[in-house]
Amino acid sequence: MNGILEMDKSDVTADHSLQIVEFPHGGVTAHIITAQASEETINEVVDQVTAEMAARNARIAFQYVFGGRKFYPQAVSSIEKLDWPLTLLHGDACSGSTITGTQFIALSGADLHPVMDGDRKVGNWYETDDARYCLLGDLRADDLSLGREKQAQAVFEKMETLLKQADMKFTDIARTWLYLNNLLEWYDEFNVVRTNFFKEKGTFDKMVPASTGIGAGTAAGEEMVAALLAVKPKNDNVKVFPVPSPLQCPALDYKSSFARAVEIDQPGSRLLTISGTASIEPGGETVHLGNTEKQIELTMAVVHEILKSRDMDWKNTARAIAYFKDAGDAHLLEKYCLANGLPELPVAISHADVCRHDLLFEIELDAVKTK
Repeated sequence: MNGILEMDKSDVTADHSLQIVEFPHGGVTAHIITAQASEETINEVVDQVTAEMAARNARIAFQYVFGGRKFYPQAVSSIEKLDWPLTLLHGDACSGSTITGTQFIALSGADLHPVMDGDRKVGNWYETDDARYCLLGDLRADDLSLGREKQAQAVFEKMETLLKQADMKFTDIARTWLYLNNLLEWYDEFNVVRTNFFKEKGTFDKMVPASTGIGAGTAAGEEMVAALLAVKPKNDNVKVFPVPSPLQCPALDYKSSFARAVEIDQPGSRLLTISGTASIEPGGETVHLGNTEKQIELTMAVVHEILKSRDMDWKNTARAIAYFKDAGDAHLLEKYCLANGLPELPVAISHADVCRHDLLFEIELDAVKTK
């Protein structure tokens, strides 16, 4: 059957709800959970998600919390008794005074094997008959006295080292999430580090991963925190390949080493992971300067064309993160969705700096079409 996702919504409290999207791949079911939360309700949300996933015989493998630095100890302490890595996402632009939400990835039908960074569990790998998968989060340099570029280099080296625990290589990475402290001060230098590392490891000879690079403040002032998804096909039943953007040039054209999107075609479903996308015209220039509403319009049009190029639409959205330079603009995304008749999207809001001074909005999005 060629269908769309199952979306299940269940009340958590009177003022927020869970959005749960499920999709199969090779006998495993992924559960993607997006929840609104606040400082007062984050523990309750975690408990609700934990109970819901237990009822589905699913294990949580990954969590984002969208909140300021000061909430990191509270968030970690609330899940100390549980068994997954947590990546805190909020931005340099943020006062750190609120929590806006959380996202989880859980899996059922899979044996999860831990990936350890010393005594810290930073992810899991699992396999199907057709591929091996690895999801890692909260990756950071061990020595925080290092400068920015050296910390970035150390994080990329750590990715490669940790993937060996899953018998995988750096070139198996399909998707990265890269959160840079004070990104606008050193994004060009970061891109040099990334590009050089990709050259050294043969990434350009295989496939450049999809990616989000965002200005996100970190809990202990790390210069960079990262997460990744790697896929290692065992046979031709799983294919991993880049997907171009019909309305934008390749990011490589302006020396930013990421693919606009990557698709994972696997038994049961096709997963399309779209990189962080912003108001950039085909020649690579920022457009609609100073106008968040217009930047949202163009960005959403770009994402929609990527979806349509793979025979998908907004209804296929499994998860999304919207990044706003000014948190006061967040309502403009809802306004756009209502005006254009979009379904209610499972989207989390993050207050963060985008990769250029003049970009006010960015969105990343994963979509799935079941087979």
